[in-house]
Amino acid sequence: MVKPAFAHVTQWVFDLDNTLYPPHMRLFDQIEVLMTDYVERVIGVTRAEADHLRSHYWRQYGTTLAGLMAEHDLDPDPYLHAVHQVDMSHMDPDAELADHIRSLPGRRIVYTNGSAPYAERVLEARGLNGLFDAIYGVEHAGYRPKPEQAAFEAIFAQDGIDAAQAAMFEDDPRNLAAPHAMGMRTVHVAHEPHEADHIHHHTDDLTAFLARLR
Repeated sequence: MVKPAFAHVTQWVFDLDNTLYPPHMRLFDQIEVLMTDYVERVIGVTRAEADHLRSHYWRQYGTTLAGLMAEHDLDPDPYLHAVHQVDMSHMDPDAELADHIRSLPGRRIVYTNGSAPYAERVLEARGLNGLFDAIYGVEHAGYRPKPEQAAFEAIFAQDGIDAAQAAMFEDDPRNLAAPHAMGMRTVHVAHEPHEADHIHHHTDDLTAFLARLR
């Protein structure tokens, strides 16, 4: 039974990309192209090298941005602005998902490795604006990315999150390890399950999963 496992939860933390919208909307495909464009232009490498660095830094540092800051002393704010200039005209509002999020008891926040202004645009496109008590981007964690526990600690300290009463919804299994260690209930939102001790629940349909908590 899923619902009893969340009876203690009064604080709900949602990732954004591929969590609050399904992967088939493919926003991150656009972002990856813009990331590669930026690396190619600002670092001054070939297109192939830029694409390699984008992927390599994501794997090694948690985000491409974190790698660029560590390896190239990149200014994060112009980068965040540039890589989030994506087209959202194809995205559909999801009234059913909005209804289930609205029904969750307690505090609801979004925490993304993207920027907060980008998150606000996505939520508006999905008809989910106005449902969350706060929206946090990577900038609010001092540009430290998930999966670093220090990044979660920074956000949760700002928001007053008590991990023992909180749940985390996230598409990247790496980003659930720290929440689990901190005492949160964890939910992996993805097409394919990922077996790991730090993942308590898996769903390929966030709307249907939240419906089971009502």
